[in-house]
Amino acid sequence: MPKDPMQFDHVGIPTTENKPGMTFVPATQVWITEAHQHPFRVEWLRYEPDSSVTGPLHDQPHVGYRVQSVDQIAKLSKGMKVLLEPFDAGFAVAGFYQTADGANIELVWYRNEPKT
Repeated sequence: MPKDPMQFDHVGIPTTENKPGMTFVPATQVWITEAHQHPFRVEWLRYEPDSSVTGPLHDQPHVGYRVQSVDQIAKLSKGMKVLLEPFDAGFAVAGFYQTADGANIELVWYRNEPKT
């Protein structure tokens, strides 16, 4: 991991299609693909009808940034609108935010280094 507090990780794009290799994240009721296995680091997200995720995160893409610790999520997110408080996804802890100019951002800390 570089010394930068965060680095580009992936682009998340909502879809209504079932994509190959999707896995289920119970905390948010969403099916996701493995972005690190995609040549352009795309993560597809398909939300279950009863998902608690709503608003811009549900309907718009986001840019994911990898951080070095859970504490950095709190530090880097200061001043941004909270779209989804940090939660335990099992393989990672992630929080979703919106910048002042409307960009949707995910800050994610992985328990283990993702396979690329």
